[in-house]
Amino acid sequence: MERRVVVLGGTGFIGRAYAWRCAAQGLSQHLTIPTRAAARRPTLWPNPNVMLVDGDVHDNKVLGRVMAGAEAVVNLVGILHGRDTDFQRVHIDLPLRIGELARDYDVPHVVHVSALGAATDAPSMYLRSKAAGEAALQRCGVPLSVIRPSVVFGAEDRLLNLFARLQALLPVVPLAGANARLQPVWVRDLAQALWTCVERGPGAAGVYEAVGPHVLTLRELVRCAGQLSGHVRPVWALPPALAALQAWVLEHLPGPKLMSRDNLRSLQVDAVASGRFQTLQALGIVPASIEQAHAQESGDRETLADLQRWRAAPRVR
Repeated sequence: MERRVVVLGGTGFIGRAYAWRCAAQGLSQHLTIPTRAAARRPTLWPNPNVMLVDGDVHDNKVLGRVMAGAEAVVNLVGILHGRDTDFQRVHIDLPLRIGELARDYDVPHVVHVSALGAATDAPSMYLRSKAAGEAALQRCGVPLSVIRPSVVFGAEDRLLNLFARLQALLPVVPLAGANARLQPVWVRDLAQALWTCVERGPGAAGVYEAVGPHVLTLRELVRCAGQLSGHVRPVWALPPALAALQAWVLEHLPGPKLMSRDNLRSLQVDAVASGRFQTLQALGIVPASIEQAHAQESGDRETLADLQRWRAAPRVR
């Protein structure tokens, strides 16, 4: 049976992985993805499971139009940087509207991606707003699956690729929060979790901690990125005062933000499985390590390159 699924934030890193996972699993889930400038999203146009719709997810009329008749809504919208008002708008106000509209339009199931460490008393606005967004959805009374991932990695991620680029350029990596503990999860495993929750429907309601098989410090994660990219550099763990100064400087630089003081406060909370909730295994997923995922993705790239070379090769008649 084909399900019509509305995916908010579906053109991002996790959303693209979910869309292609749906394509790999067959045509059981047809995704409607509202996005601004849909015509400029070429990576998803060839996907037979995807329909891109022009529209702003923060517009209630757009949300109501796409959610009417949907069998599930998957919310992937999130930000890492911003002012308190930005976190309020994206992580709290939007989930509340999603829950209210899902209730009003009789959408039977909402799947919401939050974050490990989300709590009302967390040290960062990012984590507090994630907790408030979960609570807002819960109050609406629609069956809800909450997935709380640790750091998410994959071929197109920002974190490991950033660390790899830094190690290619710098003789030493100055690192804030070097001893923070993380349990990185592969984006394809997270995408499989989304697919499984949608397939199971309201019966999948609950909280799931999406974590990989290994706990690493941030310092170890940086070293792993260096090893995989062929550029291993020493890590200089910054003391708290210098870490705060680095975060302040990076927060105020023009262009895309690499780090903020709020990010640094988030690192005070270990992003590892708490043992209080179900994990990916409850969804039938055995999570891959960074090394296993890298080998799989490298093989996929080689297969794609072989196919592209075959298509470009002259044919002998």
